[in-house]
Amino acid sequence: MIAQFKDLEGKRVLVTGASRGIGLEIAKMLAKQNAHVIFNYREGKEEVAKKIENELKELGASDVTGLLFDLNNEAQMKEAVTNFAKEVGPIEGLVNNAGVSKDSLLMRLKRADVDSIIDTNLKGGMMLTSILSRQFLKAENVSIVNISSIVGLMGNISQAAYAASKAGMIGFTKSVAKELGSRNIRCNAVCPGFIQTDMTDALEEKAKEAYLSSIPVGDFGKAEDVANLVCFLMSQSSAYITGEVIKVDGGLYI
Repeated sequence: MIAQFKDLEGKRVLVTGASRGIGLEIAKMLAKQNAHVIFNYREGKEEVAKKIENELKELGASDVTGLLFDLNNEAQMKEAVTNFAKEVGPIEGLVNNAGVSKDSLLMRLKRADVDSIIDTNLKGGMMLTSILSRQFLKAENVSIVNISSIVGLMGNISQAAYAASKAGMIGFTKSVAKELGSRNIRCNAVCPGFIQTDMTDALEEKAKEAYLSSIPVGDFGKAEDVANLVCFLMSQSSAYITGEVIKVDGGLYI
C-alpha cells in the first residue's frame, strides 16, 4: 500500500538523475502523489525525456516538465530553472539524486575520476540548491531531500571518492537546514543501503549471499523503499523534521 500525501498534489518538485534507478522511482512515486514532477535531462536525450514524461503522466502526475540542463553547467542550469519559475511558478521541492560512481583502489585513484565524482555528486547538488534558494523564499513549505548513501556514513573499500562525495552531502544537508530553517525551508538526507538494481541482479549467488549476510533483514532493499521515504519528507507530514540523516538499509549500519 502506498501512503497518499494530499499536500503533494500539484506541488512542483524537481528530481535530478531521474532517468533510471532510484531517481526514476522517486519521480514515479511523486507522480502517483499527483505532484508536478520536474526532471532534468542532457542534450541528445530528448527521446528518453519524452518517454519519461509520458510515463509519469500516465501514473497520475498533475503535470510533468523536462528541463534541459547538465549539473556541471551552472549557466545552463540557472537559465532552465529561472525560465521555469517565470513561466510556471517557483519550484517548491528538490530531490538532489543525480550521482556517479567509479570504484577504484586508493593507490590507483585518478584525479579525473575524483573530479567527475565530486562535481556530479556534491558540487552539482550544492550549486543547484544555491540557485534555487531565491525561488524557495517565494514558495511555501519547501522541502529539500539529498540522496546520500550508507557508504557516506561507513566508507567502503574501493569507494574513497564516492564515499567522500556522499559524506560531503550530509554536511551540506545539515548546513542548509540550519541556514534556511527560519524561512520554513527544510533539508534532510536519505542514505540508501544495498538497493536492488540491475547490478545486484547480475551478481553471482555466492556474492549475493555474502552481501546479504551483513543485512539483518536478510534482503536487498527496493528503489520504492527509498521513494516512499522521499515522498514523506517532501510532504508536510514531516513538517518538524529537518537536518536529519535517515538510513534505508535494512539494518546494515547497525
